[in-house]
Amino acid sequence: MKKMLLVSVLLTLASAVQAQSYPNKPIRWVIPYPPGGITDNVTRMVTLKMQESLGQPIVIENKPGANSIIGADLVAKAAPDGYSIVTVIAAHAANATLYQGKLPFDPVKSFAPVSLAVVAPLILTANNNFPPKSAKELVEYAKKNPGKISFGSSGIGAAAHLTTELFKQTTGVDMVHIPYKGTAPALQGLMGGDIQILVDVPSTLMPQVRGGKIKALAMFSAQRVPGAQEVPTMAEAGGPPIESSTWLMFLAPAGTPREIVNRLSQEADKVVKSSEMRARFDQLGIFPGGGTPEQAAKFLADEITKWARVISTAGVKATD
Repeated sequence: MKKMLLVSVLLTLASAVQAQSYPNKPIRWVIPYPPGGITDNVTRMVTLKMQESLGQPIVIENKPGANSIIGADLVAKAAPDGYSIVTVIAAHAANATLYQGKLPFDPVKSFAPVSLAVVAPLILTANNNFPPKSAKELVEYAKKNPGKISFGSSGIGAAAHLTTELFKQTTGVDMVHIPYKGTAPALQGLMGGDIQILVDVPSTLMPQVRGGKIKALAMFSAQRVPGAQEVPTMAEAGGPPIESSTWLMFLAPAGTPREIVNRLSQEADKVVKSSEMRARFDQLGIFPGGGTPEQAAKFLADEITKWARVISTAGVKATD
């Protein structure tokens, strides 16, 4: 018994010493998506500032593939020492249900949540030739034309896909899902008339709205979004008061010392809430997150529950 107690004390002391000297080498930060998208851009913006206060370089590694599973798996299996971090988005919460029992890691148990970085409300857009001009008109039109409207998404299980499924379930309309391999081809499909509806982040779709290539019907938010103030909220546009977003969360491997997780969380919180970063976020139509690791963990658990219900009701399958 005394030996076990001694071992426990020694491990605690070792963890404390490790945390006090952290970081003393570069930190690997995995982004499970290609360069150039909102996940990549925001992560780079935030970590560039974090490394200044941490005093060590943060090395970004883009590891796309398998709906973010490849990149997340790398960090889930990395040493829990604070030197491997991953950025995940809403798809991570959906994967917990879509790939239940089939993942090489547990979306919850394999990670220690560090911080909710940002929240990006989603926007509902339509092809210019599509008759409805608001969320209310979309619902009315869809009810008169069941199964005749197609909506695209960046892929099965993406926040854009599940948000539209939630819209369908809430309003009782029937629309057909056309999954694409990314937002860019889905946007081309919308502009070309192959689909009539597309939901995604404002930073991607608003330039096309302002360029007159597509039209905005509503924002899935409780308040108008900075950077897209001209777009009404869903409630203002006569639709159901649904709020939905994609988001970025920073995760460390499970077992990472609490002191290290707290340090990373505090640094991330400081950066995302800075006036400089808020101004940049406003331009992208996103809101700063921040908060504690415990708040991030609760947010993730709530998102998994929310999307599990939508996935189950819609009968979404990962192999669709």
